[in-house]
Amino acid sequence: MTLALYLARRFVWTFLYVFAGFFIILFFIDVVEQIRRFARFDLGLGPLAELALLNVPASVYRILPLIVILASIALFLALARSSELVVIRASGRSALRMLVAPVVAALIIGVVAVAVFNPIVAGTTKRYEALSGRYQRDDNNVLSISREGFWLRQGGPDGQTVIRADRSNPDGTTLFGVTFLSFSPDGGPFMRIEADEATLGKGVWTIANAKEWRFTQGENPEQTAQTHRSMTLPSDLTADQIRDSFGTPSAIPIWQLPAFITALERAGFSPRKHRVWLQMELALPLLLATMVLVGAGFTMRHARSGRTGMMVLLAIIAGFSIFLLRNFAQVLGETGQIPILVSAWSPPTAAMLFSLSLLLHLEDG
Repeated sequence: MTLALYLARRFVWTFLYVFAGFFIILFFIDVVEQIRRFARFDLGLGPLAELALLNVPASVYRILPLIVILASIALFLALARSSELVVIRASGRSALRMLVAPVVAALIIGVVAVAVFNPIVAGTTKRYEALSGRYQRDDNNVLSISREGFWLRQGGPDGQTVIRADRSNPDGTTLFGVTFLSFSPDGGPFMRIEADEATLGKGVWTIANAKEWRFTQGENPEQTAQTHRSMTLPSDLTADQIRDSFGTPSAIPIWQLPAFITALERAGFSPRKHRVWLQMELALPLLLATMVLVGAGFTMRHARSGRTGMMVLLAIIAGFSIFLLRNFAQVLGETGQIPILVSAWSPPTAAMLFSLSLLLHLEDG
């Protein structure tokens, strides 16, 4: 038990050192990127550093499996150079028994990352997008999903228009049970339209079976209301802007993701991308444990065995290959080429079986 706690503690500290190193490096890289991006907006170093600090957690979270495999390689190289691996084997511990503690520690790190770090990343991502849009003065078009349907906002020289719909087609260009509420530049409402259906074309909404109210001072809106079998309303929205307004699934905390998926389905959108992301997050602890096994399979050797550099290189290549395979499977799952569960769980499962077979081969020949 003492040995297991020692190995787990060594792995956790190594992981924290590697994590902190990557965080600092990515922070300075991101500061340079923010300076380049906002060069024409005359922002000081403080706001740019804040933007970088809010953006870095998402970048670190994406490469968490690579951080784990580097921590695993560093741990087993340190144990080999200090001859601790020789002592542990001489005490009768097999390689697989020795790996239980680091693997369990990686599983715990994965659970903490999904349960705690994921919501933090989602919060910082939302804050980064809000601040970035404010600094770029690009907040005219916004989409929001709720239990009451979904809401759009479009801007223009005549003011803002808020759009609410009960549901829509999958790409958000045809709305059903839709309401348009237009506001003048001074903030007051001046028009309301309720319609059965609205279709987004090039620069215009085509509205069917609509009733229009105009809010004019001193007049009763209901008395002057008009009905239209068909009418148009200018719009600067595009189908791509509506899809992009959903943001990435990573901007939604995992605890809120199931409810968001339900809201997407109710609104008529396809939640497949979000379902894939949810399963990928649930599979993250298994992936981190697999990275420990992969790193151990290549580097858990005595330092005097030679070819240490080659084995480290092979371990890094294997880790990058698994990482890229996981991302490729995610794309296939999002496009519907393979089932969602297969896209999320098959890469870490296959990698774990590969690493276990490698360890068994090294142990038993």
